[in-house]
Parts: sequence; C-alpha cells; structure tokens
Amino acid sequence: MEIDLSPKLALKVYGGDGGSYFAWCPSELRMLREGNIGAAKLALEKNGFALPHYSDSSKVAYVLQGNGVAGIVLPEKEEKVISIKKGDAIALPFGVVTWWHNKEDTELVVLFLGDTSKAHKSGQFTDFFLTGSNGIFTGFSTEFVSRAWDLGEDVVKSLVGKQTRSGIVKLDGTIKLPEPKKEHRTGMALNCEEAPLDVNIKNGGRVVVLNTSNLPLVGEVGLGADLVRLDGRAMCSPGFSCDSALQVTFIVRGSGRVQVVGVDGRRVLETTVKAGNLFIVPRFFVVSKIADADGMEWFSIITTPNPIFTHLAGRTSAWKALSPQVLEAAFNVTPDVEQKFRSKRTSDAIFFPPPN
Repeated sequence: MEIDLSPKLALKVYGGDGGSYFAWCPSELRMLREGNIGAAKLALEKNGFALPHYSDSSKVAYVLQGNGVAGIVLPEKEEKVISIKKGDAIALPFGVVTWWHNKEDTELVVLFLGDTSKAHKSGQFTDFFLTGSNGIFTGFSTEFVSRAWDLGEDVVKSLVGKQTRSGIVKLDGTIKLPEPKKEHRTGMALNCEEAPLDVNIKNGGRVVVLNTSNLPLVGEVGLGADLVRLDGRAMCSPGFSCDSALQVTFIVRGSGRVQVVGVDGRRVLETTVKAGNLFIVPRFFVVSKIADADGMEWFSIITTPNPIFTHLAGRTSAWKALSPQVLEAAFNVTPDVEQKFRSKRTSDAIFFPPPN
C-alpha cells in the first residue's frame, strides 16, 4: 500500500488552565509508525508547569516560541536548571527526567521530535509522570510507598491525596521554582538562531546543523538536527540522505512548495506546506523546497547523529563529480547539451536565490 506523505498538523491530547500537550498521530501520519518517529508539542500558558516526567523515547526538543525554564535530570546526575528561549535545541537521551515552566505572559511552545524504536507504541511517545493523579505515587500501595521512602502512613496519605492534577498544571504566582543557572546550559542546549552558520548563501538561505560537535548529547540521543531558513522565493537543492536516515521536518515559519521523488522516479508528494505542518521524507527519497515570497523556516531531525546529505544540483552536486562522457551516455545527449548542463550552478551550493 502506498504511504501518504502529506503534511499534518498536531492534535490536542490533553490540557487545562496551565497549557496543552499536542501530538502527531501515527494513524494520520503513517510514516511516524513506519519510521519509528515520535512528534509532539508542549504549549504552556503563564505560570504553566509541566510536571516532572520521563519518556520511553530519546528526543530533541526545540523551542518554537517564548521564554521559560527547564529542569533536566540525567540518569544518576544532579538537576540542571536552565533558561530556555526561542531557537534553543536540547538533546534529551533515554532516562532523562524533565520539567518545564513558563512564568512569562507569552506562551512557551516546545517541539519534541524523537526515536520511538524502543517505545511502547511505535510512532508516539509515552510519558511517565513522577507526580500527579497519573504519577507513580498513585500506583503503588501505601505500604510500598511507606517502605520505599521511609515515610509514616500519615505522610504517605498526604502525598498521595494531594495528587489530584495531572500532566500540566497552573501554579500559584507565589510558588518559586529554582532559578536557572548560566553554567548549567553548557553542553545542555544550543541556540540555533545564534549559533555559527554552517551554510550562508546571500538571498538563498542559511543552515545551522546540530551534531556531536556543537551539542555532544545528540550522540546519546542518536539523532542529528538542523534549522534551515530559506529566503523569499529561494530554492533548496534537490537532495537525499545518503546514510539511510529519515528526515522529519516541522515548518516553523512561512510557507512554500515541496516536491518529493521516490522509487522509479515517481513524484510521491507535491504540496504546499505552512507553519505548523510536519512531514517525513523516507530513506533515500529526494526532496526539494521553494519558499513563498515571505520565506520559509524549518526545523528537522535526521535519524543519525552526524547526517550526510547528497545534493543533486549546485556546485557540490553529484552530477558535477561525474565525468562528461558518463553524463552524455546516461542522458543520451550530445556533448554541447552536456556542457550546458554542467556549466550551470557553478557557484551556488545548496540554496538558489530566486531568478531575476
């Protein structure tokens, strides 16, 4: 059966006064299940607090909007409390416990993309809460809680009895959570909007690649990521991941057109994407994008920590590496046609500014 690659929007899973949690559903976006990829989004209102929890999947978090605070506890490590803002990428390996808080008026929105190959349900994350009405304290008997934490029965009943809310709560403005520490950010987060550019082409686009060099924790997560900003009406060269990785793309801002070509040269996707859309490019399929007049920005994860891409147009294209005789034979054209083909795109790399 042919898989539908059409971009999809996230659906609300739960929420309340403090905010909401959204996810992309594998039944709607089948490539999530096929590729063992999970995708979700957390949106916190002012004083919204996502209760401490861990997940069955390793993830990369990306802050889409706002400012806030994140608490991160790596296995057998101390709690790191970091300030987060728009553009921040955070690697979250297996076993990490996190909490998230927004004390600003602007909504805090965080995107999560990750690997569900070891998850309970392929194509979606399952979170395990330490507290709340669906937390571990409510599952164990009073005896077990009392013995494990060396507490009296009255204290245990008080702890369990207070667990009336779940997932996301709205805190009283008088509650003070730990303040972030500047030194805790080192090695934990990278702001993709402020990081050195890996690619910068005038009137074309810019790329920041997240890998083991600038954020070592992505090695433990097993994923790479990038933030791409394409200028108005510019084009991103057709290309594919040559190390069998899937590419999962979330449109952060703007809109544009996308084409994907798969097996037997068939165009398997031709559509317009806009902010909020998520789509997945299968292994070895070739994808290209053209931004609309206002440009387009997207954040992607690639299912390998140090991805390698092959581009099929531009100065670095595979065509440029092939000898003229091979191209003439392969295209079944005369030398003058091959020369015209080869002579184009000699200076542009992966982004092409709009035609004059």
